[in-house]
Amino acid sequence: MFAQFKTLPQLFDFFKDEATCMAYWEQVRWNGNPTCPHCQAENPYKTNRGYKCRNVECQKKFSLITGSIFENTKMPLRTWFGAMYLCANHKKGISSLQLSRDLGIHQKSAWFLLHRIRETFKEIDPETLGGSGVMVETDTTIVGGKVKNMSNKKRKAILEDKSKRNDNKTNVSAYIERGGKIRFDVVDASENEPDLLRKHVDTESVLMTDTANTYVKVGKEFAHHGSVDHSKSEYCRDSVYHTNTIEGAFSHFDRMVIGVYHNISRKHMQAYCNESAYRYNTRKAEQTNRFENTVAKAAGVRLKYVALTGKA
Repeated sequence: MFAQFKTLPQLFDFFKDEATCMAYWEQVRWNGNPTCPHCQAENPYKTNRGYKCRNVECQKKFSLITGSIFENTKMPLRTWFGAMYLCANHKKGISSLQLSRDLGIHQKSAWFLLHRIRETFKEIDPETLGGSGVMVETDTTIVGGKVKNMSNKKRKAILEDKSKRNDNKTNVSAYIERGGKIRFDVVDASENEPDLLRKHVDTESVLMTDTANTYVKVGKEFAHHGSVDHSKSEYCRDSVYHTNTIEGAFSHFDRMVIGVYHNISRKHMQAYCNESAYRYNTRKAEQTNRFENTVAKAAGVRLKYVALTGKA
C-alpha cells in the first residue's frame, strides 16, 4: 500500500480527486493485474468505459468497481474512503446522522453506506477460536432498553401483555481468546448456547465461563472447563479463572450501542456486532493500516438496498 496519512484532513489531501482514488483502488484490488469479477479470467480488453473479458464463455463488460461494495454507487470514492476511515477508526462507531453532517451527504445515504461498509467486516468462512491450551472465555449479554425508558404507548402495551416484555430484547453471545480475537453471534430462537459454543470454539480449548447452567454439560466436551461464581462475588480465582476479558469487551460493545447508536433492531444486530468485533480484532493496528485493510476487503462484497431493507 502507498497511503501515507494519520488524520482525516491528510486523507482528503491524499485523495485529492477521483482519478487518484481510482488509481488507489485499482492498485489495492488488482495490483496491476486486472481480473474479470465474473469468471476470474485475467488480461481483459480495455475499453473506453472500463474492461471486457477475453474469456469466450464470458465476454462481459465490467469496471473497477464491479463486484465490490462500490458497485452502482453515485457517490465519489473520495466520500467512500472518508466514510471507511471514520467507520473503521472511531472507537465506538459513528452514527449515520453524524456521518451525514461530516461528509455533507443525506442521512439515508450515510445509513446505507455504513451498512455496506459493515458488510466488509463480516468474517468469511471463519475458523473456530482457540485450540490446544488456548484459553477462551464466553458469555451472553442482552441488548434492549428497559421498560421504564419506553414510550408511554409501548410501556402500556407491555404492562397489559407480559408476553411482550422481551420483544425488544436480543441475546448476543461472544467468544474471545485471551489476548486474541473475539466473535459475536446473535442468538436466534432456533439456536442454543451449547450448539453455538461447539460451532465457534475448538473443543481442545480451555473454556472459561460463569456458573450458568447452560455451560455445565457442554463444558465437559472441552479440554478443561473453569468457572467463577458471580453470585458469590467471585470474579477472579488464582489469577486464571475469570471472565474479565470478555466482560471488558462487552463494555466496549455496550458503549457503542448505548452511546452512539442508542437503539439497534434485531434485524441488523449482527452487522453491528461484526463492526464491534472488527475494531476489537484490529485494536493493535495503526489507523492507516486499518483503513487499508478495510478497503482491501471491499472487493467481492455486495449489499443491495432491497436485500438490506426488503424494499425496492
